[in-house]
Amino acid sequence: MVFDVGECLVDETREYGTWADWLGVPRHTFAAMFGAVIAQGRDYREVFQEFQPGFDLYEQREARATAGQPEHFDESDLYADVRPTLAKLRADGLWLGIAGNQTVRAGGILRGLFNGDVDLIGTSDDWGASKPDPEFFVRVAAVVPFAPEEILYVGDRVDNDLRPGAQAGMLTALVHRGPWATIQWNSQEARTLPTFRVESLAELPGRISEFNSPER
Repeated sequence: MVFDVGECLVDETREYGTWADWLGVPRHTFAAMFGAVIAQGRDYREVFQEFQPGFDLYEQREARATAGQPEHFDESDLYADVRPTLAKLRADGLWLGIAGNQTVRAGGILRGLFNGDVDLIGTSDDWGASKPDPEFFVRVAAVVPFAPEEILYVGDRVDNDLRPGAQAGMLTALVHRGPWATIQWNSQEARTLPTFRVESLAELPGRISEFNSPER
């Protein structure tokens, strides 16, 4: 099993709030524009352009770090079901990985949070490929010691997680939380594409056990 990061394991509410503050935009205004951009099927990075044309996310991340306001998340930002679910999956003998569109800094934070809890942590910055680029899932398949059809990729987005994961031959699970899943949940693709649709990660151990049962 391989888990996405943002809005799968990590609640990004606080992080996007700090971006609104950095831009000098009211948080509810930023959130409203964020939802509108997602609903229109646009890249979320276009949200920043709406408030500051020419905005470069990587440059601004560096500027924030220089100003003593680097991107940050910690234990308090993990969804409540993350720790118990990972523990149950590990007890069930599953191989576990974390891989998402994240910076090198975020990768370091993840390794600190999940040291010893998972078998692999990889980021788009580590690999030089970002979802939904198929190359990202080529990299996942290369580092996971199982065939693609034996890998379950868990995420909150149809466009970035499920669709390219399925195209890479993997099983997929859609978790119903965060802005993308909330907007996409009732779409035809979200209803038919994933192997599993879950309201909580806590549902996955039982669903996987049932799926793997020889009596199925």
